[in-house]
Amino acid sequence: MKLSGKYSFFLTIALMLGMAVQVNAAALPDFTGIVRDNSPAVVKIIVEASGPQQGQGPQEIPEYLRRFFEFRGDAPSQQPRMGMGSGFIIDASGLIVTNDHVVSGADKVLVRMNDRREFEAEIVGTDPRSDLALLRIDAEDLPVVKLAAAGELDVGEWVLAIGSPFGLDYSVTAGIVSAKGRSLPTENGENYVPFIQTDVAINPGNSGGPLFNLDGQVVGVNSQIFTRSGGSIGLSFAIPMSVVRNVVTQLEEHGKVTRGWLGVTIQDVDKNLAESFGLERPRGALVVQVAEDGPADDAGLREGDVIISFDGRDIPASSDLPHVVGLIAPGTRVKAEIVRDRKQRTVKVEVGGLAADDSYSLAGGEPDGDEGGRIGVVVAEADAEMLERWNLSGGVVVHDVVAGSPAAEAGVRPGDVITLIGNTPVKSLDAFASAVEKLEAGDTLPLRLMRRGTPLFIGLRLTQ
Repeated sequence: MKLSGKYSFFLTIALMLGMAVQVNAAALPDFTGIVRDNSPAVVKIIVEASGPQQGQGPQEIPEYLRRFFEFRGDAPSQQPRMGMGSGFIIDASGLIVTNDHVVSGADKVLVRMNDRREFEAEIVGTDPRSDLALLRIDAEDLPVVKLAAAGELDVGEWVLAIGSPFGLDYSVTAGIVSAKGRSLPTENGENYVPFIQTDVAINPGNSGGPLFNLDGQVVGVNSQIFTRSGGSIGLSFAIPMSVVRNVVTQLEEHGKVTRGWLGVTIQDVDKNLAESFGLERPRGALVVQVAEDGPADDAGLREGDVIISFDGRDIPASSDLPHVVGLIAPGTRVKAEIVRDRKQRTVKVEVGGLAADDSYSLAGGEPDGDEGGRIGVVVAEADAEMLERWNLSGGVVVHDVVAGSPAAEAGVRPGDVITLIGNTPVKSLDAFASAVEKLEAGDTLPLRLMRRGTPLFIGLRLTQ
């Protein structure tokens, strides 16, 4: 039967669409081999705890972030609670990686294998800062996973997770890498993990489980989800191999983790600050405070320096600096590229060490915002009590800010203590007046101040 030209056209289109569907289906990854080869090395972690969960429980982190460890029961003080998470075997002699929050506060830890065997586990060591823990069971010739090399992961790459969500053992979910280097500061403001973000479905019970690439290698350890309800909405976060390898090696050798420490408090560089520091665009970590006698202090770093590269790695934002510094072995001498007085220079730094029980934090902050005089502020001498409380050698406290002034536009607030205008220290009213008098119309300069005890820089543009 001969088809008319119109019908022949539509038939051709239909055949082409059918072929495209077949091609697309053939292009989709087949996960069956990865699951078959690796499921035996993925384990279920069962913990027993007698009291309230210790450490980094869900109630101690932001509402929208949840660590998906599943505890069952109301935990009366005399009655043990049972909880479940996941993990994976990295050594045939019985070494297992999981999350710190899975085993934190546990009285007893059981490991259940894919073949239903159970072993009581010893906790070799934990690292709350990275949310990783290393366990050991008394067994031999165990199946193991392959660990990917650090950094071998691309956005858009397929990944899959194996774990025990809601107690459903060895469930498999898949998705893609949505982003890398996500900063999720802890409740203490610490930020040592550049998380992998994926859209893999992760739920309670998946904590500590492996994230695989299509080569069947573990590229991360599932740790957190973004959620309002407690269930998966397609935003999950895993600890990358750069952190996992570093932490696991130290836990195995020493039972604890020591990470690199610089001894600075930092903040992001916004558009105004970038212009005031002579940067072509916002980038780097702006040093707002240097710990006395710390590594940065010994190297000659000072407030107002912008760190744009550290140990050969670019620092696009302040949150990237702790990720880099934390992985450097204490005692290592590295080069830091900084911008000071609008000029780029190199500083050599010997990285210090931050032990597991040290509390100093490489915190990142952001300026936020509300002028008289030329800049639009009414100031007074900071009293001795305030200077002592905030460990300042001098400064002027802002009593009022004139609406629409340069200071108001920059975000200066009543109560702020101004300690630096441009490169000029402000330790008194006379010093403040002298520094302001030298300013010229059109100047853009950094202003350093203390706000409720927290140091920060803001960019000030003088209009007249």
